[in-house]
Amino acid sequence: MYFLAVLILLLALFPLLIIISLFVVIMSGLPIFYLQKRIGKNGKSFIMYKFRTMEVGAEKKQKALEKRNEADGPVFKIHNDPRFTSIGRFLSHTGLDELPQLWNILRGEMALIGPRPLPIDEANKLTRWQKKRHSIKPGIISPWILNGYHNKPFEAWMKSDVLYVKQKSFLYDILFCIRIIPYLGHLFIREICKR
Repeated sequence: MYFLAVLILLLALFPLLIIISLFVVIMSGLPIFYLQKRIGKNGKSFIMYKFRTMEVGAEKKQKALEKRNEADGPVFKIHNDPRFTSIGRFLSHTGLDELPQLWNILRGEMALIGPRPLPIDEANKLTRWQKKRHSIKPGIISPWILNGYHNKPFEAWMKSDVLYVKQKSFLYDILFCIRIIPYLGHLFIREICKR
């Protein structure tokens, strides 16, 4: 049932995926997608798909930007990363760059809702209690997003993920979806108004 629902969602969003792909090619060239190894359920690695939001070779420039890292844990985050392409900043800030992960769901590697999968080098730096987040499938959308994850400490992010693992249920996820839809709509409108 879940697989079928995600497949229908993917087919319904297919025109949007094509439009985004065209914008990425026109505004920043190829490749369209960014593929990266991430840590999933039970610590198993998988290839996660995203629309490419940064310039080609962005990973090689990360070391030079370490001083601008806004995260206080073993992760690297810059809200307005200078490596973003013009279309990439919009895609990242609205979450549209994550849509290709519907394919990861169909492959059984991710869920719609769950802790965001971390790159392998960052996931390996987590403490034992933080790694409890890996006991379920990672998600496209994390409950942490509603808590203003960009403005809170890394440890609070991890505590939120571990708490979600303990509370996860079908009803919890339904209620979360009801709350997240207006939030994502607000993000989209805000980014449109900036342009």
